[in-house]
Amino acid sequence: MDSHNPLLDTQAATRDFARQLGVDLNRIPRHIAIIMDGNGRWAKARGLDRSMGHQQGVETVREITTAASRLGVGYLTLYTFSTENWNRPAAEVAALMSLILTAMEEELFMRNNVRLQVIGQTERLPQEVREAIFGLVERTSRNTGMTMVIALSYSSKWEIVSAVRNIASRVQQGQLALDDISEQTIDQALATSFMPDPELLIRTGGELRLSNYLLWQCAYSELYFCDTFWPDFNTRSFCQALVDYQNRERRFGKTSEQVAQPQ
Repeated sequence: MDSHNPLLDTQAATRDFARQLGVDLNRIPRHIAIIMDGNGRWAKARGLDRSMGHQQGVETVREITTAASRLGVGYLTLYTFSTENWNRPAAEVAALMSLILTAMEEELFMRNNVRLQVIGQTERLPQEVREAIFGLVERTSRNTGMTMVIALSYSSKWEIVSAVRNIASRVQQGQLALDDISEQTIDQALATSFMPDPELLIRTGGELRLSNYLLWQCAYSELYFCDTFWPDFNTRSFCQALVDYQNRERRFGKTSEQVAQPQ
């Protein structure tokens, strides 16, 4: 993987590498969301236990977090564990929880000046996992670079239901008029209210669906699907996704001619 290439050990080297692959560093998406799929299938294809795929996937998280930070991404949101994942075999869930603990390396965040945030039903997590994550959130809160958001025990439908309940409660208490409810009202009631919507959503592993991930926020995101399993996704793969994104025309309901007109 590119993370093992000494030529990519510095920010300048990573940026030069991206330019060589055709990435326009002046048009990097402010927010990229990723569905990290294919860990289990990667392991199965090699005759390994599924947990080994998740362990290798952590190495990919470290590489992509570093690359995204160096290339100027503002927010990187990773679908780490969905509410549906609680239905997996107990042994696999336990292994994932343990892996989350070992993956929360403070050095990765401090070295890259990355701030950590978390969204999801974190009250369902084991206490030691919650303490480790929120301790790291606090310790990285003064970092000024990229914000990495982990969606943990997360479901977009859960998030939207929670937002609706919050808004309904405000209306019931007379704090908000029914006619004043807008898209912005919903935006502000979501767990992601502190960051912009993703311009680009990447899904690895060959599946072509959103899997209950940032459904409201991805209304106008560009979707990039690739067959590469997450453990094999690397800096080159990430740059290829960026080039694909930059070659698209984002019209937001307008015509190509309207988009081409100077603002």
